[in-house]
Amino acid sequence: MKPDTKIPAFEETPIDSIPKIVATARQSYQSQKTKDLEWRLVQLRKLYWGLTDYTEKIQAALMQDIRKPPHESILAEVSHVSQDLDLMIKKLKDWAKDDKDVDYPLTFSPLRPRVRKEPLGTVLIIGTYNFPLMLNLAPFIGAIAAGCTAVIKPSENAPATAMVLKEIVENYLDPSSFFVVNGAIPETTALLDEKWDKILYTGNATVAKIIAKKAAETLTPVALELGGRNPSFVSKSADLALAARRLLWGKTHNAGQVCLSHNYVLVHKDVVQDFIKHLNASYNEFFPSGPQASQDYSRIINERQFDRIKKMLDSTNGRIVVGGETDRSDLFIAPTVVLVDSIDDPMMKDESFGPIWSIMPFGDLDEAIKIANRVDPTPLSLMTFGTKAENEKVLSRVTSGGATMNDAWMHGAIATLPFGGIGESGTGSYHGRASFDCFTHRRTVVEVPSWIDKLLRVRYAPFSAPDFKRHLWMTSSKPNFDRDGKPISGVSYWLWLVFGLGGPSVKGALLRWVVLLASAYAAFFKYQKL
Repeated sequence: MKPDTKIPAFEETPIDSIPKIVATARQSYQSQKTKDLEWRLVQLRKLYWGLTDYTEKIQAALMQDIRKPPHESILAEVSHVSQDLDLMIKKLKDWAKDDKDVDYPLTFSPLRPRVRKEPLGTVLIIGTYNFPLMLNLAPFIGAIAAGCTAVIKPSENAPATAMVLKEIVENYLDPSSFFVVNGAIPETTALLDEKWDKILYTGNATVAKIIAKKAAETLTPVALELGGRNPSFVSKSADLALAARRLLWGKTHNAGQVCLSHNYVLVHKDVVQDFIKHLNASYNEFFPSGPQASQDYSRIINERQFDRIKKMLDSTNGRIVVGGETDRSDLFIAPTVVLVDSIDDPMMKDESFGPIWSIMPFGDLDEAIKIANRVDPTPLSLMTFGTKAENEKVLSRVTSGGATMNDAWMHGAIATLPFGGIGESGTGSYHGRASFDCFTHRRTVVEVPSWIDKLLRVRYAPFSAPDFKRHLWMTSSKPNFDRDGKPISGVSYWLWLVFGLGGPSVKGALLRWVVLLASAYAAFFKYQKL
């Protein structure tokens, strides 16, 4: 059933209700119902239908918040979340199974070691405004799948979408397990005053530090999805027309308000002018009547962000070579490229998080790599256009949260692959299986049979030298490397590894065979009784 398409006015959640909301979510988790796999799957399926039923209202909300084109709302928000949901529903039962494929010494096999997947508890998800549906629901899917209860705090800078999210959660999901809290700093502060089992935050580094500091007071783990001054590399070997077209798309999508998009492009000095010509050609192809008149181009989220981006353009010492038009009354900033000659230029020093970016010429690839590592050693994203060898060189010498070769941030467009930063661009990841893992505790479990107690004599007082020696024979292994750190190879080594069960001596190998055969006999006897 399709909902009313009218979007309600933004309404803050009463601050005095927040402790009760969190307490209700925690009581729901403690009831144990969220640990049932079928219960989780029902919630995920209901969320799928909520997303489906509310698609038109979501499109209207995104148009109202950020003037996001309807097709872009489907591709980058609704469809992205649907793909994530689809994979989670199909794979959850497999992912939630105990992991028995774990490494341990053979002598511990009677203990049947395994890793159990358990939910962390009650979690908080704090979203941001540029993809206000996807960046809230994608981690939320992981929380549901893992068996957590959750509270979502959407960004107040995308108020229409925040209200639609609240409707979806309240109308489709378990009302005692999942909540949306709307508001600004006071409401977020009230949420952070509560105890959580994990907090996932998407946004900027300044707020991330506040959240991490607050979380540290109660030793609450955090996942931080931030941004960075992301580099792109264009070598002489690159297809310049293709690189220009793809990179321009990367900064026109959502008006460049994409944490993965490039902040600057390092272009070989011999092809800079040709690259600029191709950029202008693609610009005119994308927007024949100009981007402000285009129905395919979003707007900056608010005046505060508009002023921040405009200040970068006003203070640069570089030369604008593409675009440059702005209109504060319309929150419009054209896709703009600035040619700079210093890494100290404001266009290089600040993260644009908008449709503007700089071109920095370089002499050789080693120089470009040094520049990138000086500007931001741990960006969220990296893009490189060149030969396979050049791309591999960049990939191996420049760290980033994720990377794309021969395109703009396409690694982030695949909804089921892990997404996350490194260093100052964030910690932790989600999407696909990573979302499930993000909110899951891996709990090691062993079952110690009573008959094995004689083999565990070494741990009991009084100390027994023979038992201690036997224990070392059973648990020690023969190294596969020499004293120079070089690996040992040869037929004799591999024969001993297989038939000696990795033991350091003949006696150790015999004892291992005894344990193995005894375990096999016990398992066979138990099977025969069933």
